[in-house]
This record gives sequence, C-alpha cells and structure tokens, in this order.
Amino acid sequence: MSSAPPKPPADPDSARTIRTAIICLSLAAFASGSSMRLTDSLLPRLASDFQLSLGTASYTITSFSIAYGLAQLLFGPLGDRFGKYLVIAMACAAGVVTALLCAMAPTFPLLIAARLLAGATAAAVIPLSMAWIGDVIPYEQRQPVLARFLIGQILGVSCGVLLGGLAADHFGWRPPFVGIAGLFAVISAILFSLDRRLPDHARVVRKSEGRVIARMVSEFGEVLGKRWVKVVLATVFLEGMFLYGAFAFITSHLHQNFGVSLTTAGALVMLFGLGGILFAMFSASLVRRLGEIGLIRWGGGLVCAALLSIGLAPSWIWAVPGCFVAGLGFYMFHNTLQINATQMAAERRGAAVSSFASCFFLGQSLGVALAAWLIAGLGTGPVIAGFAIGLFAIAWNFSLRKAKQADLESKLRVAGS
Repeated sequence: MSSAPPKPPADPDSARTIRTAIICLSLAAFASGSSMRLTDSLLPRLASDFQLSLGTASYTITSFSIAYGLAQLLFGPLGDRFGKYLVIAMACAAGVVTALLCAMAPTFPLLIAARLLAGATAAAVIPLSMAWIGDVIPYEQRQPVLARFLIGQILGVSCGVLLGGLAADHFGWRPPFVGIAGLFAVISAILFSLDRRLPDHARVVRKSEGRVIARMVSEFGEVLGKRWVKVVLATVFLEGMFLYGAFAFITSHLHQNFGVSLTTAGALVMLFGLGGILFAMFSASLVRRLGEIGLIRWGGGLVCAALLSIGLAPSWIWAVPGCFVAGLGFYMFHNTLQINATQMAAERRGAAVSSFASCFFLGQSLGVALAAWLIAGLGTGPVIAGFAIGLFAIAWNFSLRKAKQADLESKLRVAGS
C-alpha cells in the first residue's frame, strides 16, 4: 500500500461529498468530546450524592480515559480492515447504549463500569476520523482541514463541561447522559447514510490475511519500530497527563476556592473551546507565519502561562482570559502533534493514529489520578500550576527534537538530489 494519500476527487460531486463527510465527522467528534468531559463539572455533585471524596468521584473521568486509550489498540486495525467511516458510525450507535447505561446506573460502581464502556465506544470517533482525513486529504492541505474538523471536538469538550455544570446545579447528574445518547443516535444515522455515498477512494480498506491478534501485533510492532513514532507518542502521553490533570479540576478549583457556581465555572471553562476555535479559524495563517516549531513553542508557552494564572491568581476573574488563552495554546501545540501522528507511519495510518490517541488518553487517566492524589495534600491551585510548568517543559523538548528531525530530513533530501 502506498504511503502517499489519494488525491482529492476531481469531480464536484465527490468533492462535495468529502466536505460533507468531514462536517459529519466533526459532529461525531462533538458528541464524543461532550461525553468525554461531561463529568468534569459533575464531580462535586457526584461526590455529594454518593457521599464520596472529590478524588474518588474523579474515577468517572479516569475510567473513561483508560477505556478510551486501550480501545484504540482495537479500533485502529478494525478501521483499516473494514473501513474507517463505517467503524465510526458503528461506534456512535454503540455510544447510544453506553450513555443510557450511565444515566440508569443505580450505584457509583455501576456508573464507573458504564463509563468504562462509554470510553471504549467513543474511542473510535476522533482518531479514526483523523486517520480517514489523512487518507483522503494531501499532507500539504491537511493541517487546516484537521483544524476545522476539530472544531467539533473543541465545542464538544466545552459544551460537555458546561452541560455538566448546569445539570449539577439544577437537574441532577443523570439527564445529561440521556442527552448524549440522543445526540449519538442522530449522528450515527447520518454517518451510516453517508458511508454508502462515499466515493471509492474514501472507502479504503486493507485486505489482510492471518489471525486477527497476530495481525494487530504485527501492525503495531511495525509502527512502534520507528524512532520518531516513539518520540511523538511519549510527548502526547505527557501532554495528556499534564494538560488534563490540570483541566479536569478547574471547575472544582473555581467552585471550592472562590464560591463560583458550577454552571458559571463550566461556562468559564467553555472559553477554552473558544480559544481552540480561534486557532482553527486562523490555523492556515498561523502555520505559514510560525511553522510547526513555532506553533509548538508558542502553544506550550501560552497554555503554561494561562494555567499558572488560573491556579495561582487571587481572584476567579483571571480564569476568564486564562481559559481562553489555554485553549488557544493547547490547540496550537496539540494540532501540530496530530499532524505528525497522521504522517509518522502513513502505511499503517489507522494503527499509528490509534496509538497516538491511546497514549494521549492513557496519559490523561494517569494525570487525573495523580492530580487527585496531590490535591488531597496540596489543594487545587498548586497542582494546576505545577502541571502547567510540566506541560511547557515537554512542549519545549518536543520543539527541539522536531527541529533536529527537520534538519536531518533536509540534509537527506539534499544528499538524495
């Protein structure tokens, strides 16, 4: 299989279908992102209703992230084998069931079990969407397209936090899960319909022989055998750990330290998504002006400064610009990592991007668990600030490695010519 992505369709109908397909994937990413971050603002309500500590209530986040991360190891090869778009549609249909199981959970342990299932079913959406876009959009056009696709995830993450805050203050923790189920139901129906109308080049499947487990091990082994892949995966693991270890407790920090209602705190965190949308709107210009290395360094610096202001400021008002700038900086950094993920093993793109997503969400689960443990002794503010510094360190380290890799590739091209 060639590592070069297929050329965009020449006829207008196919091009229109591809654009529509990307918009629909963005809607699916919205539902997945909402489900992912729904319990962030619900933590104080869950702790109160089930008579738990804040750290124990955060298991609803870590369980989702662990399942989400591990399920990538399955969905990547499945997407390559049966068609990425079809597998995404099936995962959205399964998301209906798992969201309803969360809504109906009678005890906290059963809610954790339901969140595990929800994380596993949502796992296919964003990484396989990225891999599918990598299959149909040429590399030089891909970053702005991915940025626009990610608007759905950005809004989903923000709306999930806001919806959780509203529910915690006014409705209880069950209704938002019912809403997520309805959203997945509508989106899955749209995706199944659209899958049948995709042009042939957008329905790429790879016929493989041999046992499924052996094939999966072989594919991931091929991906992980590349040195640059290991650098990207280690970076995104640490990025997920530091960013979401801090992000998951921003609403609780504002609520407990400044008396801000969970609805208002969720609305403030929604500004994180608006910062991401700003990046998506101007991504093409930012890529031209800053390049990948500049995006990494500026992104890491902005998110670090923003989280420091949220964690250490004497007033909640600092969270207004802080959340916005954190979103802008994060997506400058993370989108650049995602672009590297779609190209780091193009011949095994499904497995490569799934490995990337797996590391990102396993890092999140570790980060939330570690932050919850540290918060018990240090409080939310110092932990958010400490994780901000850690995020800046890994962003700067990756920028140095990326610069070395770019210099090596340039020398190889000169030698080859």
